[in-house]
Amino acid sequence: MTTTASRPTVAGALRGRVIKFAERITTPLVPSDYLEVINPLHFGAGLRGRIVAIQPETRDAATIVIKTGRGWRTHTPGQYVRIGVDVKGVRQWRAYSLTSETGRRDGCIAITVKAIPDGVVSNHLVRRATVGTIVQLDQAAGEFTLGAQPPCKILFLTAGSGVTPVMGMLRNLNAPDVDVFVVHSAPTADDVIFGDELRALARDGRIRLVEKHTDTSGMLDVAQLEHLVDDLAERQTWACGPAGMLDALERRWSADGFADRLHTERFRPTVVTPGAGGTVTFAKTGKAVDAGGAQTLLDAGEAAGVLMPSGCRMGICFGCVAPLREGAVRDLRTGDITSAADGVLIQTCVSAAAGACEVDL
Repeated sequence: MTTTASRPTVAGALRGRVIKFAERITTPLVPSDYLEVINPLHFGAGLRGRIVAIQPETRDAATIVIKTGRGWRTHTPGQYVRIGVDVKGVRQWRAYSLTSETGRRDGCIAITVKAIPDGVVSNHLVRRATVGTIVQLDQAAGEFTLGAQPPCKILFLTAGSGVTPVMGMLRNLNAPDVDVFVVHSAPTADDVIFGDELRALARDGRIRLVEKHTDTSGMLDVAQLEHLVDDLAERQTWACGPAGMLDALERRWSADGFADRLHTERFRPTVVTPGAGGTVTFAKTGKAVDAGGAQTLLDAGEAAGVLMPSGCRMGICFGCVAPLREGAVRDLRTGDITSAADGVLIQTCVSAAAGACEVDL
């Protein structure tokens, strides 16, 4: 009994001596730093992933398959993940919808990214990222999901890259009795992200699909939706796409008296009439820049070379929060003015200068 009980103590002491010796010979680093270099996805490091595949979807969109570290928890279909990517020596954070099946055996997740004009991260991921690149990750977040029990009738209304969270739901929807209708808008048939897969689902009878090719047939007319979906009022609707489309849907659903049946996901904040703008001073760097009333503090700071924390860039994740030391800012979503006071925090991704102001960055 004495011998058996003493073994863990002896082993623990020996392990402690080995660790101390390793720390002495690796100073100023510690052994975990070297482990991080050898295996950057090991448990205990910041949550990371490694790009293992890049699959083109359209001329300007690609699916990025990422092997996650052991700290990753599974996601709910429809959620997004914040990705940290180093572009030209600067770490940029963006949020992208998860399009993969949950609980993949290979431990991978997937995001599908559409390159947008002047999009630093989206163009990098679609056109320049390489297999083997290490990216930073946050846990999945977002409430644009079907919930624990999907309704018996579903309508998905999407446009452009707005189809990405919906594809995440479709790939994980194991409910053959659910009646699913998909209405998707894109400039041409070739521009439909996941076009082949959506059409295959329609041929197999798993969904009903209407494609709206806007280059030839114009924009979706929200006022005429019942001509496409005759039981519109009976369906729970999930919509994702440009702000103008979502605004029109919200007005219609509200006017028709079933606003509670509409669930929307916005990739960008809705912008109200901008304020006057002003000079923004970034206190820690001493840099000052003249910013327009429609320009976010985040964009103004990045343009001036200030290292700005950021995340979703649409006012959801609070990854860009910073103290406002002087002056006032306008919330571009609501038009509300926030004035400097002790400890007041602002979201730089949805705030614009309302006159001269100073931010503690």
